[in-house]
Amino acid sequence: MTLKNRIRLSVLTMLLLLLLVGVYSYSVLHGLDRRAQHVQRANLHSVELGRQMLWALSGLTQQPSRPTALQEFRRALTREGANITEPGEAELVDSLTQNLADYQRLLDNQAPLAQRQAELLQLQAQTNRLLTMNLAASGRQGEEAARTVRAAKTTLLVILVLSTVLGASLVLRLPRIVVRPLRRLSADIELATDPATGVALPIERHDEVGNVAQAFNRVLGQMQDLRTASRAELLMQRNRMESIVQGLDEGLLLIDQNRRIILVNPVASELLGQPAEALIGQLAADVARHNEFLQTLLTAEAQAAPHEPAQPPEYTVMRHGQEAYYRLAVQPILSYNELTAQTEFVGHILSLRNITDFKKLDQVKSNFLATVSHELKTPLASINLSLKLLQDERTDTAERQRIAGGIRLETQRLLRMVGELIDVSRLDAGVGIKLNPEPVALALVMDYADDTIMAQLEDKQLELRYALPEDLPAVRADLEKTTWVVINLMANAIRYSPPGEQIHISAEQRGELVQVSVRDCGPGIPAEYHDRIFQRFAHIPNKAGVKGGSGLGLSISREFITSQGGELWVESQPGCGSVFHFTLPVMG
Repeated sequence: MTLKNRIRLSVLTMLLLLLLVGVYSYSVLHGLDRRAQHVQRANLHSVELGRQMLWALSGLTQQPSRPTALQEFRRALTREGANITEPGEAELVDSLTQNLADYQRLLDNQAPLAQRQAELLQLQAQTNRLLTMNLAASGRQGEEAARTVRAAKTTLLVILVLSTVLGASLVLRLPRIVVRPLRRLSADIELATDPATGVALPIERHDEVGNVAQAFNRVLGQMQDLRTASRAELLMQRNRMESIVQGLDEGLLLIDQNRRIILVNPVASELLGQPAEALIGQLAADVARHNEFLQTLLTAEAQAAPHEPAQPPEYTVMRHGQEAYYRLAVQPILSYNELTAQTEFVGHILSLRNITDFKKLDQVKSNFLATVSHELKTPLASINLSLKLLQDERTDTAERQRIAGGIRLETQRLLRMVGELIDVSRLDAGVGIKLNPEPVALALVMDYADDTIMAQLEDKQLELRYALPEDLPAVRADLEKTTWVVINLMANAIRYSPPGEQIHISAEQRGELVQVSVRDCGPGIPAEYHDRIFQRFAHIPNKAGVKGGSGLGLSISREFITSQGGELWVESQPGCGSVFHFTLPVMG
């Protein structure tokens, strides 16, 4: 049964009780009123008429011949005959009527006074009996009314007691009927909204409370779905942020407003020399007592608090067996408090940015400038000396020709170096490499390269040997760029090969590609440097003391070959020389 119906039934029961009391009271009062009217109309009226009859008889006793008294008696008797209500009253009225007729006859016959007085006495006696009869009936009616009133009082008292008990029960039960389910529902809601339980409300009723529970379960299900989605989104965002933080090459250290460490990423943990589990949750000052590097960072943080330093501090640490350079940045963390509508300080982020690559690049550029300065200074000095010898008139013609040849070689060396710098500047500017692809015979490329480096071969007494098959197909390449690559590889082979050795150049077709190889007899290259030598400004340790180039030739060569659809790589071991290979597509 629904709560509405229960409340309605309780109120209806109270109304029925009130209606029952009212109807019963009304019926009792109505019965008493009718009985009173009956007594008044029947018995009391008869008593009044009997009194009038006795009054008339009293007058006849005093004046037997008074006509008005006889008329009053006759009129009252007539009215009494019309108001007969009690058993035996009609016979008594008839007897009075007969006696009145006898008295009237005696009066008409002028009978002796004694006879008339006797008749009057009989009339008085019968009238008294009439009065007594009606008074007794009236008394009986009064007693019956009294008994009825007492019974009604008892019945009403019982009904009132029962109504009071039932009403009190309803007063006590009705709030319980309404409040108890609501309290139970409230307790179930508290249990359901507890994140530790999160169970749905039990549907034990099929009333309004049950409907509310069902509606709450639907809302709870939607909230749980939303919570699950939000939790998944938060977990995804947290995992994403953790992945970003964990994967940074920068060290991150987060210290809250209470000077407690709340975040340490792996890089910062490695730099501090302690695991993150031992740092998170600890006071920074406590950890700094046993950690010199953290003490240094906290000192820098304290200096950065009032004002940002012009130059962030830099630190050199050993990482993976090598020197690493880090620059410290201190950033305050501010959070907007919606309750106070103010921005509050909640901590500092100490960021250790890895600037090792920039430091190394700066060092490489410094080395490059020194190398370029040396490379430029040497040929320029040689050219300057040769020009002075040419100006000397004592120099004979043969010597002048030799000096002019030396100037030409040094000039070509300068042009080659300037060309490398120009190519590098174009690549760095994003201009790209302009190619003119065409069918190219590798034998022609070798002829151009041979003419260019012949003087260098003769100077070091090196022998150049080719192994080019006669049926080698033409390749799709840019003649100028490919010749430049071959010349660069030959120049490197000449630079690192000892005097009197041989340099081998071979080519063979491998499917849709032609592979060209340049083998020297140099000191070889360790495996860990095979990729590094193709980077710009790269230099490797050289125990033989051979002076390297600018560090741009192999980088540019790889760019030229890659842009033509080929590859350039090296195979080498220390003490076994080096073999540089590159491939170019066969002309279709």
